[in-house]
Amino acid sequence: MYITLVLRSWVRDRGSGSRRQSRYRSSPIREGLSGERELKAVVVYDTYFGNTKRVAEAIVEQLKADGHDADLRDVRADPASPPQADVLFVGSPIRFGGPTGRIKKFVKRLDKGVWTGKPVVVFTTTSVMPKEPATEKDRQSFDKWSLNGGRKLRDLAKANGYRAFDNFLWVEVDQPDSKSATLVGNGLEKAKQFTHEILQSLSK
Repeated sequence: MYITLVLRSWVRDRGSGSRRQSRYRSSPIREGLSGERELKAVVVYDTYFGNTKRVAEAIVEQLKADGHDADLRDVRADPASPPQADVLFVGSPIRFGGPTGRIKKFVKRLDKGVWTGKPVVVFTTTSVMPKEPATEKDRQSFDKWSLNGGRKLRDLAKANGYRAFDNFLWVEVDQPDSKSATLVGNGLEKAKQFTHEILQSLSK
């Protein structure tokens, strides 16, 4: 089951970028999913400078705030396919227009006996989208080299038989190829809101 989120391609809705402050909260949303069973989630990420890890931790924080169990895994330390769970979050920094090789290898090597048909949710960290007024060339470049990386990871999951959500999370990072890289604006709040909405869709 898929849901329509505000987190679509910024070309369609530029307000979905992480600089939009009013929509996202600074702490986990405390609405529990009343009457729904507890879900077991696994959140797997790769990271270069720690920013994708921070997004993964925010996702875990929101999962727990919504009353669910969450297991956080660094693909570099634990590349094995996770055991039985209800939903898998997979995250990667986007470099050169795609996810990391480690994350792609992880998705390809998932245990199909465990994960076929299970929900998979993609999240990414990207470069900063062009500021307005942006040229069409700038928009296309951001879409190709940043947003398209999330699509590639999502489509890889689908191609391997997993029920990947069409919508995916992207959080902007300033200077993404530098050790001084930092998340932009309200990126962690955006991650929590996205996670909460995913959980609401799974409860329907």
